[in-house]
Amino acid sequence: MSLSQSLQQKLLQKLSPQQIQLMKLLQVPTAILEERIKEEMEENPALEQGEEGHDDEFESPDYEAEAMDEDHEMDGSEEDYENIDISDYVHEGDDEVGDYKLRDDNYPEQDDKKTIPHKVETSFIELMMLQLGMLTLDDKKRKIAEQLIGSLDDDGYLRREIDSIIDDLAFRQNIDTNEEEVGELLLQIQQFDPPGVGARNLQECLILQLERKLDQGKQVALALKVLEKYFDEFTKKHYEKIQRGLGISDEELKEVIHQIIKLNPKPGGNTGEENKNNNYVIPDFFIVNNNGRLELSLNSKNAPDLRISEGYREMLKDYDKGSKKDKRQKEAVLFIKQKIDSAKWFIDAIKQRQNTLMSTMEAIMNYQRQFFLSGDETDLRPMILKDIAELTHLDISTVSRVANSKFVQTEFGTYRLKFFFSESLQTESGEEVSTREVKKILSDFIEEEYKKRPYSDERLTELLQEKGYNIARRTVAKYREQLNIPVARLRKNL
Repeated sequence: MSLSQSLQQKLLQKLSPQQIQLMKLLQVPTAILEERIKEEMEENPALEQGEEGHDDEFESPDYEAEAMDEDHEMDGSEEDYENIDISDYVHEGDDEVGDYKLRDDNYPEQDDKKTIPHKVETSFIELMMLQLGMLTLDDKKRKIAEQLIGSLDDDGYLRREIDSIIDDLAFRQNIDTNEEEVGELLLQIQQFDPPGVGARNLQECLILQLERKLDQGKQVALALKVLEKYFDEFTKKHYEKIQRGLGISDEELKEVIHQIIKLNPKPGGNTGEENKNNNYVIPDFFIVNNNGRLELSLNSKNAPDLRISEGYREMLKDYDKGSKKDKRQKEAVLFIKQKIDSAKWFIDAIKQRQNTLMSTMEAIMNYQRQFFLSGDETDLRPMILKDIAELTHLDISTVSRVANSKFVQTEFGTYRLKFFFSESLQTESGEEVSTREVKKILSDFIEEEYKKRPYSDERLTELLQEKGYNIARRTVAKYREQLNIPVARLRKNL
């Protein structure tokens, strides 16, 4: 087989490092952007955050036209040292060259001084450790108890097997113990607050809570008996079996149910930092209804005042004025030039991020204008990523990155941008409506149903069809599950 050579032309699309940086920044929510900027400032000393804006703006490089290709980056060769051109960085008589002002003039100064409130509190594990310190234990038992507390999950349950905990103590801490000793310490931990911690399953968790309330009357004792003997029947709402087994009336069963539903199924989930429901949402956008005119603004944290370091510009000026330029000086200037270029690209990415966020959110606001005026979910129009991409002339993937982790604050509440995207469903009249509108109506039907005879999926389908929505029973079941609504039998009340 002979060897041969040939010339071929290929068209390839390559993303520059700066374009990749922009795509990554688009995904970053406001809450993390400040941290990302700090990281960049730590890595690049040529970038700094100014306190006051500058009137003169330096034209930042265009990613597609001027970004340096990987094959043409300066590599420190002799040719690079001899051909250093800093004319674009140094202009005589201009002391403000390279400054950037990215803060919008519409944002008042006091907005930049606002601090985001945050809670300072004791976490669930710290609370458990504080209570452990009140017990009188020797060193061995204290270490075993600490291992048990460390094995609790976020909800306060001990879902690890006792044998696994014993093995961990033996191999990692060289502590020899047995199931009886660990079980005794677990019983003590189960007496800690909040009630129900240290339980190994839901049944034990609820029983631990009821045992603390036995002095509150016979209804509590009856509820405890139901959980101990008829837990499966209770969870499946087979109330007739419970009544026959215990010989209790409807009123007594109602009181038992009332006692049990007041209990906390996640005792650790409502304590300290482990409570995932108390995470703060920082909105990226604000929409205000000003007498029927919607006004959109971007969180000022998305528009930081970044600029090129004054010290780095002075270094270039000193080099330009000097007559003797040895290789060592040229190496330093080459380093400075690369850092300034990197800072320019980052600043330009932040600015492009700001513009992309605003244009995307403005398109969403105009598309869903009726919802932002009324706050009624039934006013939401069917909308997919492609619709916004066509309005903004952006790629669908770019719109997806913007909508993925951003929030908008309205007078009706704070919503994730993904909330406004939904598929369409055709009515009998041929009109296309949002599936979110159908879910809202379905949710209203279930909320208003007679709880002693809740609607079946078949009946819900009939009700929706009476309103003109062509929908199948299996679709109703799918929407109900997406809304986390149980089947009719589990919604039934006495």
